[in-house]
Amino acid sequence: MQFVIQCEDIPNGLELRMATRPAHMDYLKAQDAHVLGAGPFLNDQDQMVGSLLIVDFPSEAEARVFAENDPYAKAGLFAATSVRRWRWGVKPPAVV
Repeated sequence: MQFVIQCEDIPNGLELRMATRPAHMDYLKAQDAHVLGAGPFLNDQDQMVGSLLIVDFPSEAEARVFAENDPYAKAGLFAATSVRRWRWGVKPPAVV
């Protein structure tokens, strides 16, 4: 099952994001089998202000645990996080 995880950074969270980014990237690489796509939201100054992840897990509970264990989440970077079930509609990757 695919899920979209949408995260909004706390105000002025760029410094915390950058300090935590290496651990976040290592986490995503370690979870490579579950991560179908990921990237940051950007503001008008091209600064990262949030995250979007498309993941594949057997259940929503497992997708939520994945989101909660992200180093960004553990560091308190996110003001809000949502996890929603989702399905590819156009141009799904070959692995889905």
